[in-house]
Amino acid sequence: MSGDAHLLVAADYVVFAVVLLLSAAVGFYYAWRSRKQGTSRDFLTGGRKLNALAVSMSLTASYMSSVTVLSNPAEVYRYGAIFGYLSISYVIAVVYTSEVFLPVFYRLAINSTYEYLELRFSRATRLLGMLIFFFNLLYTGLVIYAPALALNQVTGMNLWGGIISTATVCTLYCALVSKTFITYDTHTIGIMFAGYMSVIIKSVILKGGISTILSDAQEGGRINFVDFDINPLRRHTFWTLVIGGAFTWSSIYGTYQPQVQRYNSCKSIKHARLALFINVLGLACTLTSSVISGLCLYSFYKNCDPWKAGQVSSPDQLLPYLVMDILADHQGLPGLFFAAVYSASLSTVSTSINAMAAVTMEDLIKPRIKLSEKKLLLISKGLIFVVQKRNGNKDSDICPQGGLCGLVTGLAAAVSVSIIGMISPSPPEMTRPLFLSTEGCNFTTGSSFNWTTPLPTEPMWSSLHAVQWHSPSYLYFCVIGGLTSVIVGIIISLLTGGLRETVDPRLMLMKEDTLSYHLFKRVKDGVRAEEQRYQKQQTDDRRSILPCTFPSLGHGRNRQCWSAKQGGWNQ
Repeated sequence: MSGDAHLLVAADYVVFAVVLLLSAAVGFYYAWRSRKQGTSRDFLTGGRKLNALAVSMSLTASYMSSVTVLSNPAEVYRYGAIFGYLSISYVIAVVYTSEVFLPVFYRLAINSTYEYLELRFSRATRLLGMLIFFFNLLYTGLVIYAPALALNQVTGMNLWGGIISTATVCTLYCALVSKTFITYDTHTIGIMFAGYMSVIIKSVILKGGISTILSDAQEGGRINFVDFDINPLRRHTFWTLVIGGAFTWSSIYGTYQPQVQRYNSCKSIKHARLALFINVLGLACTLTSSVISGLCLYSFYKNCDPWKAGQVSSPDQLLPYLVMDILADHQGLPGLFFAAVYSASLSTVSTSINAMAAVTMEDLIKPRIKLSEKKLLLISKGLIFVVQKRNGNKDSDICPQGGLCGLVTGLAAAVSVSIIGMISPSPPEMTRPLFLSTEGCNFTTGSSFNWTTPLPTEPMWSSLHAVQWHSPSYLYFCVIGGLTSVIVGIIISLLTGGLRETVDPRLMLMKEDTLSYHLFKRVKDGVRAEEQRYQKQQTDDRRSILPCTFPSLGHGRNRQCWSAKQGGWNQ
């Protein structure tokens, strides 16, 4: 492909602006419709009146950020379509959440998941969990800044214009009404798929069919599903994606405030469960689109990798680079794709802002200050703006002591292994990125872009022992932290008398709460009914063979017997 620079044209900016304006319009519309919404609970959870379909779309969109839209195809481009195994972890995580976390959180009807930590363990555990959650502010800023930077370097789109417009629209419709972000997320999914499909369809047309793209991927080793290596240093294998992904997504859907707040907004626990399961379909479709987009990337750049050739400064810029390469002649389509990227930012940021407002009010304000519902509603809306200003650049055997110690040690383990992994990353010999070539590059000189960011260098081979112990796949960070927290929590609880404590049964998971219990009970009842019917039939059959002259059956008119001649019971 040519290395000539492409810039966005007026039609692209029009499409981009229309998407943001529609987002603002959605906010104003639902603010007007819900102008009588009078309590903080109504504002934060939509009054618990939302249906399963709307919430499922919101669950899918809220964590599919712009970082995900840009990075997932790049992961497939560099490490292959094995990334698709992540879909299995989605199913495991959603089933686990539906059976373990959802029944308890929905029954308690709490606005903040960290309120549960105080009810179950201690106030110190609640405050520590809340403080950890507030570090999400950093990720929220990254969700806005990272894609804006990538698009600025590839397309020339104004950096701060994109950041400010996205943050302003997002904060506006979050502050207007909580139902807005649930409703807008349904539109976000459509916009994201439209962006992906514009790339996929154009790629298929230019390559003469999907078979050519798959053939190129096969020849380049990108169709690599048969990889069951248990080596934890490998970035992507079946086990890292399924086990590590299951732990990661279980933590997101099970305890992460934005997601819990989503399914707690449903009108019933049945709708909440249904929302989780429908959400799996949305996640699978999004993942499939990103995998195919990654294979399209490789098909176009198999002989000239723009990253190694210096045309882009990071893998996250590869998909925008392809968009400008193949869609620049179709005015408006690049704008549609970049609108999809920013729409993903809007969804994730609005979710985080609303969740942080809920946590601030429930964990910091309500326990200390007694206020009316009207004042709490105003504070919730005000917190939306406060949080936005801080974004951008910047089990039953566990006792309170065990819960707090487990939280601290689990956090320390996860943070330390991730930091050490950045300091001493696994070498390419272990992570095994797939081969990328620059032999076919024929870029013209004199590009209008000044690529000042140096290309990443391959990590030097350090101590094999240190690498093996300190640099597992990024998907195992959550596994290490989670298992450390549970094991330490149980040990401390056993040492401090956790088994002797009485726990409020409302805070515990009962077998009657789970969907599996009711499914198995229905099967068991069906089998039992069938056994009873069979036994009754056997009894009737035994009675049918008794002769009419048997004296014990009675005498006179009350005597019954089976008449083989007449084919029925006779008196």
